[in-house]
Amino acid sequence: MMSFSRSISARAAGLLATGLAVLALAGSGAALAQAPATVTASSAQVAAPAAPATAMAPATAPVAMAQPVKAPVNAYADNPYGLRALWEQGDYVARLTLILLVIMSVGSWYVLISKLVEQARMAQQAREAQKAFWKADTVRQGADTLGKQSAFRFIAESALEATRKHDGLIGQVDLNTWVTQSIERAVATVQSRTQDGLAVLATVGSTAPFVGLFGTVWGIYNALVKIGSSGQASIDKVAGPVGEALIMTAIGLAVAVPAVMGYNWLVRRNKVGMDIVRAFGSDLHTVLLAASARRPEPDRAPVQDIPPPAAPV
Repeated sequence: MMSFSRSISARAAGLLATGLAVLALAGSGAALAQAPATVTASSAQVAAPAAPATAMAPATAPVAMAQPVKAPVNAYADNPYGLRALWEQGDYVARLTLILLVIMSVGSWYVLISKLVEQARMAQQAREAQKAFWKADTVRQGADTLGKQSAFRFIAESALEATRKHDGLIGQVDLNTWVTQSIERAVATVQSRTQDGLAVLATVGSTAPFVGLFGTVWGIYNALVKIGSSGQASIDKVAGPVGEALIMTAIGLAVAVPAVMGYNWLVRRNKVGMDIVRAFGSDLHTVLLAASARRPEPDRAPVQDIPPPAAPV
């Protein structure tokens, strides 16, 4: 009986030991299972703040570094082929040629504008003569209605002076011929006044291209001299003189073309104006002859016969 109870106690102790061992193993396994979960949770907590950082990245991406604003470059400031460079880099011959072209241009434009003003004034005088002169009772009264600087008044007064001086030796000339010559001389004087300054336009129009050509030749000569002195035909050696040559040619043409066109235009306008002046002179000649025909001639003393000289003895 005693041995049987001891065997039961030994078996119970073995089962208890076995149970404790199983419990120990189970506890260690649960601890091991909980540890990765804790690590995973903690790693998730650490990685979680990285998401907002990633979300904020697009907000900072469009920001770019501001580039410094460059000042606009003046294209004419450093132009080595302009008029300023031509004046500063050119020699005395190039400068004198440029000054001569400028003087010719200014002179031609002055003549052109002044002649246009003069022709407009003459057209106004023609309208005044057509309106007031022919409505007067006499030629003298008609001439007084015109301005003192009027070309038509000058012709009328010249014709009146011719009729008053038709005596003495001039009286032996036919009145028709004498008045005709006086009116023609007055018309020629008016025509010569209208042609004043046209020679300037003709001279500028014919010589300005050759002056510009002279500047071109001189510029090419300077280019050849620089090539010979430097020993190399690089673009920086010949660009300046060739540019001066081209500018001189362009300026010469720019001076000549307006002068030639203005000359032809003024000549045409002068022809139209002089046709009006000649028509006025012809009508005035007819009026004066008609008035002289109605005027009674003064009584003249009879001319006594002069005896012939005695024959020599």
